[in-house]
Order: sequence, then C-alpha cells, then structure tokens
Amino acid sequence: MQLRYSYRLDPAPAQREALARAFGCARVVFNDALAVRQAAYEAGEPYIADKEMSAWLTAVKSTPERAWLGEVSSVVLQQALADLNAAYRNFFISVTGRRKGLKIAPPRFRPRKDRRQAIRFTKNSRFRVLDNGRLRLPRIGDVAVRWSRRLPTDPSSVTVIRDAAGRYFASFVVEVSPRPLPRSDAECGIDLGLGHFVVLDDGTKVTAPRFLRQAEKKLKRAQRDLSRKQKGSSNREQARVRVARAHAKAADARRDFHHKLSTAIIRENQAVTVEDLAVKGLARTRLAKSVHDAGWSAFVSMLEYKAELYGREFRRIGRFEPTSQVCSACGVKDGPKPLHIREWICAVCGAVHDRDVNAAKNIAALGRRDAQNARGGQVRPAATLAQAGEAGSLRGAA
Repeated sequence: MQLRYSYRLDPAPAQREALARAFGCARVVFNDALAVRQAAYEAGEPYIADKEMSAWLTAVKSTPERAWLGEVSSVVLQQALADLNAAYRNFFISVTGRRKGLKIAPPRFRPRKDRRQAIRFTKNSRFRVLDNGRLRLPRIGDVAVRWSRRLPTDPSSVTVIRDAAGRYFASFVVEVSPRPLPRSDAECGIDLGLGHFVVLDDGTKVTAPRFLRQAEKKLKRAQRDLSRKQKGSSNREQARVRVARAHAKAADARRDFHHKLSTAIIRENQAVTVEDLAVKGLARTRLAKSVHDAGWSAFVSMLEYKAELYGREFRRIGRFEPTSQVCSACGVKDGPKPLHIREWICAVCGAVHDRDVNAAKNIAALGRRDAQNARGGQVRPAATLAQAGEAGSLRGAA
C-alpha cells in the first residue's frame, strides 16, 4: 500500500523565489491546457488526447511568449498537465455514472491569488534525499527538511506544498508493506458524537477537544483586524497570514489528536466497527460548526488505513441502523428518543442504558454479525425439532 509522509521545509530566500516561479509556471501550463481543450470542445472538435497535449506543451515551450517556462523543471510542467488529465478523467467517469457519489464538476482555471500552491516531482526529475538530510530538487537546490521520522523506503514522488499560512511542506509517496501487530482478542464498537468525540462499547468515553471553539476568541480578533485593513496593502497581507496561522494551528492540533487516538484504538483491538454517518447532511444543520470541528470523516479514514496497515479488521455499518433505539441487552426496539435523553430504561427487560454506550454496543454487535455473514457463518439460530403441538403435528392430537 502507498502512504504519504509529510515534513516541514525551510527553503532559503533564493529557493523561495525559485519555488514561486515553479508554482506560477505549473499554474500557467494547467490553465493554458484547459483553455485549449475548452476551445476544442466549443468548436465541436473531438477530445484532445493526453499524448497530443504533451506534444503541445513541448511546442509551447519553444515559443517566445512562453520561453520562460524553460526556467523550471520539465517534470513539474508535465505533472501539471497530468493533473488536468486526471481531472478530466474523473469528470467523465462521474458524468457517465461509473463513479458513486455526487457529480464532479469539470476542471476549472487555477486562480493566480490561490493561497495554496503545489508542484510535484517524480523519479524522472531525479530528486533525492542527500546524506546530510537535505532534499535536492531540480532547478531549486538543496532544501533543508525538518525530519520528524525516517522514510521507510525510497519515495516514488514528492509534492512541495505552500499553504495559506506561508509554510512549506514536502509530501513523499512511499510504498510500504503491511506490518501486522500481534493478534488481539478484543473488538470494539465506536459511537462518534459531539459532546464525547468517541464512546466505546466498554464504556470508555473520550471528550471532544473542540479545537476550533477554543481558538474562536483569537480568530475573532484576527478576523476583525483583517476586516479593518485596506485592500491591497501590506498590512492586510500580514493580517491575512495571522488568520491563516490561527486556523492552521487548530487544524494541526485536531490532526494530531486524530492520529494518536486512532493509533491507540487500532493497537488495542483486533476489529473496529464504526457507523457510516451522513456528515455532509449534518453540516447543513445548526450543528455545522461543531460537526466540522469534530472531523469525523478524517478520523474514520485514519482508522481504515491503519487497520489495513497493522493487520486489523475495519467494519462499517449502515447509517440507518437504529443503534440508539434498540436495547443492547434484549434486542427490543424501544423507539426514537430526543437528544436530551442520555439515559433510558428498557420497558421489557428493565436494563438501564447510557445512550451512547448502548449505541456503541449495538454497533459492535452489528459489525460482528455482518462479518460472520460475510464469512458464511451461521447467523440465524440453528434448526431444532418442533414441539408436539406446533405446525399441525398429529402427535399432539394423539
């Protein structure tokens, strides 16, 4: 499987200028190629193949108007063209119905003032990590890297990213083999929420950190300062960077929390079951800010890929399962309940349930049932002999 390893970069001033030049050239190639394909479509001509677009790029670089494209690595320009080709393929697959989910819009032009910029180098560009720890990039130089951990194998590509806060990152694509952990007998069901971010079926509750809520006071002050700055001034640009850094700090803290919690859950359990939540629908309600602050989708994605990496089993149940309405002790459906009811008593067996813990227990049970059904195991009760008085048996009459 392929994983990404990201590290912070510290480019020198001259290297920052070279990176800015590469970002701009990649954007121009992407936009020019998109304009060529749109013009061909409006003229009623057939779709221009990827091979023809590659030849077009070679010809464009030799013209006086675009001669400055030769100042950057040719691999950067070819990868910008590959991004456009991939965007068109995804659009065509979505339009024809071969892609599940919402329809994907056609590619759009990349704005010059987009705060996030990225370029990609492949093995053809001969980038490499030097013995002194620096990253050698063609036409840019040897860039200092903050190594937080070692790369497991040689990377196949590296993407250099500049985010809205002005930080530079190197994202390596590395091919890794699964590293199974020692087998564990424990399994868990996970109920995701807003008050408690995670509730496990054994009663463990992890309080939601609410990083965005904690940063709101600082963000409000930074946004207010930004709104008072004159457009186009250097003071406004400095205020914009302060806002972006405040958002980046909250996002980094949330990502670190997700990584640590997901790794702990995967290490301790052989199988993990979660509920498929309609995050996009919940984000349109009055709970939108809290839903986005929780970051459920990112957390579940981490659980899924870490389960594959460490030899664990990841299960996902349907979003319409009544996990909060069914008694986990006797299986009786007790009906829907308002959100303010956190505890309830089963009317049949009298069991006292915590709403979230009961939902986690039901999620774990549904995960085990689906896994057993997928393996061809016995799901329904085994067949037994009918009683004498049942099914019209003559033995009862005798």
